Amino acid sequence: MKALILTQAGHLEYGDVPIIEPSLDEVLVEVRACGICGSDVHGMDGSTGRRRPPVVMGHEASGVIAKVGAEVSGWTEGERVTFDSTVSCGRCYFCSRGQSNLCDVRRVLGVSCEEYRRDGALAEYITVPARILYRLPDGLSFEHAVLTEPLSVAVHAVRSAGVSADDTAVVVGTGMVGLLVVQVLRTYGCAHVIGVDIDPGRLALAGKLGAETLCGDAQAVSEAIFERTGGVGADLAIEVVGISASVETAIACVRKGGRIGLVGNLSPRAEFALQAIVTRELTLYGSCGSSDEYPECVELISSAKVDVEPLISAVAPLAEGAEWFHRLRSGAPDLMKVILEPNRRWSQ
Repeated sequence: MKALILTQAGHLEYGDVPIIEPSLDEVLVEVRACGICGSDVHGMDGSTGRRRPPVVMGHEASGVIAKVGAEVSGWTEGERVTFDSTVSCGRCYFCSRGQSNLCDVRRVLGVSCEEYRRDGALAEYITVPARILYRLPDGLSFEHAVLTEPLSVAVHAVRSAGVSADDTAVVVGTGMVGLLVVQVLRTYGCAHVIGVDIDPGRLALAGKLGAETLCGDAQAVSEAIFERTGGVGADLAIEVVGISASVETAIACVRKGGRIGLVGNLSPRAEFALQAIVTRELTLYGSCGSSDEYPECVELISSAKVDVEPLISAVAPLAEGAEWFHRLRSGAPDLMKVILEPNRRWSQ
């Protein structure tokens, strides 16, 4: 089958790899659409240590079941599906508590690191355990279904930090996940959502999706938010970048006793104002991936309660994947989510 292969750091090739036949509890999925995730773009140069060549990346995908393992029940060939980005065991302490994202032996599709290697969905076919499959409604397109995975990250983050209707919530970073967090907060009844970024284009989209917007550094943003909240500060901040400056902004804009959800992990380490956290009694929540949020996310997208169409910048053949990766990596303007389609017949 054809796949987009990271053959060495910074270099992608469209070539042939073998189809992995499904084992007893697995299914083979014909991939109809797969999104390029920011973690893949940042990881392709080897700097994160999570995309070690050779590997087929891609974990935001949808498709059609092509083959079913001998012991799989409840699934048939031809069904339209998406699947979790994380392969959990279903048996360990954390899985038994409904925390599959913290599974002791979890494997993320399209990740190759020191502990394991698991090829992903930037290919014509992918084999996954049946237990991580989710059905797609007939009216939900494969392209829109790709956004189920990043939306599940946003839903998990909001659930982890908690939100009330009368909260003022700040979203620091209005990239893909940040824009989905904005919409989830609104869907969960939070009437006062403020998006913060240094990119005017992203802020404009955040405004269209229901957020007030602020552009600036930690001091400017915090001053504006404290002014808007009568000198109190925001109840909640969700940080979706993962660098020291954005974490500093999140800490600076919340009230005493406020909550901060940490989702972004662009940098493995971040400095923050420990004294401000202690003396203002702030609570920090880490949020990793998702856990059982997929059914809710499929419904949110299919019902258009969360609008994913404005987030899709381009749909292209898998064969053009390397070009799109490099455009994303170079910071090409107005690019958000790029979706590659391995099995679509494209006109020449």
